[in-house]
Amino acid sequence: MSVSRESVREIIEAIGGKDNIQTATHCVTRLRLVLKDEKKVDKERLEEIDIVKGSFSSNGQFQVVIGQGLVNKAYQILAEETGIEQASKQDVKDAATQNLNPLQRAIKTLADIFIPILPAIVTAGLLMGLNNILTGPDIFYDGKSVIDVHPQWADLTSIINLIANTAFVFLPGLIGWSAVKRFGGSPLLGIVLGLILVHPDLMNAWDYGKADEIPTWNLFGLEIDKIGYQGQVLPILFASLLLAKIEQFLDKRVHDSIKLLVVAPVALLITGFAAFILIGPVTFFIGNMLTDGVIWVFDHVSWLGGLLYGGLYAVMVITGMHHTFLAVDLQLVSNAGGTFLWPILALSNIAQGSAALAMMFVAKKENEKLRGLAGTSAISAYLGITEPAMFGVNLRYKYPFISALIGSAIGGVLLAMTKTTAFSIGVGGLPGILSIKAEYWLPFAIGMLIAIVVPFVLTMIWSKFSKNKPV
Repeated sequence: MSVSRESVREIIEAIGGKDNIQTATHCVTRLRLVLKDEKKVDKERLEEIDIVKGSFSSNGQFQVVIGQGLVNKAYQILAEETGIEQASKQDVKDAATQNLNPLQRAIKTLADIFIPILPAIVTAGLLMGLNNILTGPDIFYDGKSVIDVHPQWADLTSIINLIANTAFVFLPGLIGWSAVKRFGGSPLLGIVLGLILVHPDLMNAWDYGKADEIPTWNLFGLEIDKIGYQGQVLPILFASLLLAKIEQFLDKRVHDSIKLLVVAPVALLITGFAAFILIGPVTFFIGNMLTDGVIWVFDHVSWLGGLLYGGLYAVMVITGMHHTFLAVDLQLVSNAGGTFLWPILALSNIAQGSAALAMMFVAKKENEKLRGLAGTSAISAYLGITEPAMFGVNLRYKYPFISALIGSAIGGVLLAMTKTTAFSIGVGGLPGILSIKAEYWLPFAIGMLIAIVVPFVLTMIWSKFSKNKPV
């Protein structure tokens, strides 16, 4: 399929005309637009255009799914037809932020911080899964692991484990880089701040709970715990905000000739003291309370936790609230040795894919566009990318989306009741099993089967009675 100028003109008209476009950019698959009034969008007309595979609004941006390889050309024609200046993704994000309420802005801030470091976390999770396959007993041999039977692989496994653990051991460094950058400070100082919080001279945070005696500093009579914050999220987030604000404050007031000698040292020194005296202890307590609360729910009313998280995760994706759970996942990995939320997320991906796949069979043969979109978006969802399936197919007809929520909720109940746990955040969808601890592979496999079958069957049955049928 090629992109014609006429198709792009139709898109412009369907979104309210060129005067309704405030700014625009694109990513790999989508046009990302900030519109003056999204109420002017004719979604039905928009999604009938041949090159449009779906549309949705998120975080103040109206996004039109075009597809990889086509979106560049579509954006170029759109810029020519509307006369808008080509904007960077950051320009569009900044413009979109003006349309958000305080809660949406807070959620977007978390997303802006965690999304850039996700590749490192996902990679670490996959490598930890590989390490588990090699070191876990009863996977290939009765009562023994691969390295028990083949000890020559032990050092190889040790190196894999070291590489896998690095992102988690130095997680505050990754978050510090991304957070300080997001808050408008120097990313390099953010890295240094994060590494300060995990300095080897400090007691390791993972040894804190079992230590008989906590080492301290005596600062003019004030006793300060000499502990690190390995794997912790909240301490570095709040410390990064303080560091960026101090740096900005000093940068505006210190003469250029001495900035190098004053701004960074003073900002880092003040933030470092604040992190160990106040920010660290307070947020460490809050983080533990947060994870203890989540763990309590899944321990005492596990079916309810699984039902709610599995049934509502896709809804949270629509609002962008799912990004807030990245911090919870990472905190669980640090405090509990794994996360029981991520496996449920993977089932949500699969469920959306199954509902979209059913729509490929529901659509009439003449509707080649929907059949093609449903098939390709189902594959994408099975591999962990649900936006094309959700926004291009399932939400458009509603009942596939609801069917997916039901399937995901049932699977979530099973995983929660069996306490299925992942090493860490990993890839979603079917490959998500690589991030699951080996002892939970069976319940996770059953959960995947539920997420595949239930949404597919419900969508097929529901389509027989729904008035909202694809033609």
